[in-house]
Amino acid sequence: MPPVPGADLSVPVLHQGELLGAISVEMPRDEPLRPAGEQLVMDVASQAGLVLSNVGLIEDLRASRQRLVSAQDETRRRLERNIHDGAQQDLVALAIKLKLAATATDDEPARQMIGELQADAAGALENLRDLARGIYPPLLADLGLVAALNAQANKSAVPVTVDADGIGRFGQDTEAAVYFCCLEALQNIAKYAHATSARICLQAENGTLRFTVSDDGTGYDTRHTPMGSGLRNMADRLAALGGRLEVRSAPRQGTVITAELPGAPVSDEHQHVDDVISA
Repeated sequence: MPPVPGADLSVPVLHQGELLGAISVEMPRDEPLRPAGEQLVMDVASQAGLVLSNVGLIEDLRASRQRLVSAQDETRRRLERNIHDGAQQDLVALAIKLKLAATATDDEPARQMIGELQADAAGALENLRDLARGIYPPLLADLGLVAALNAQANKSAVPVTVDADGIGRFGQDTEAAVYFCCLEALQNIAKYAHATSARICLQAENGTLRFTVSDDGTGYDTRHTPMGSGLRNMADRLAALGGRLEVRSAPRQGTVITAELPGAPVSDEHQHVDDVISA
């Protein structure tokens, strides 16, 4: 590479033959660069190539994780739209036809059977709507984290308190990451913790969104228990957005999952809202 103007020494920084930059040194006029100093600069430059390459690999890994998470979320939204526009509409049409059939016959056994079919269709439609809400709930898109998490807390088999005073709206990726991580944590509590209560706490401060999911369950020894797939998925989702996950637990002392990720609140008019299934 061409010499840096004004530099007494300019040493290229290379990694596997690729030029990544240069280290330049400019000395005072009355203090020329000695041979030992030149060698030191050259040694630093030879090591800097590997360091800069590793930094690039870390950024590539983070970008790759973010692409995977974004692809998963887009798949969720596409499934939601397909359910709304396809199977859900088919069930609605079937329910209407069954209602018409019930009014068109005077045969009591047939009317009774049609009534049972109407009940089955209504149940299938409600199950489908619940599934669609689980894929990407309208409350999350429309009203944000607090409303969506409170709705899940009301459905939980374990009593859940949501503490999120003053939490506004955040970017779609940020809200989705926090929501699905909290959902995974609540599912783990219901399956394994034998808890009598749980708590979700959200805090936003200085461009960082933090959340904690805790329970009073049996807990476990984190030193000898590997992280399960659910927690790994949580960690990967957060890491893709520059966040991190911490799990603290001990036998008979419950479990506390703490996470934080960068996220500045956004105004309602800038919050992107996808097409969602009507609640």
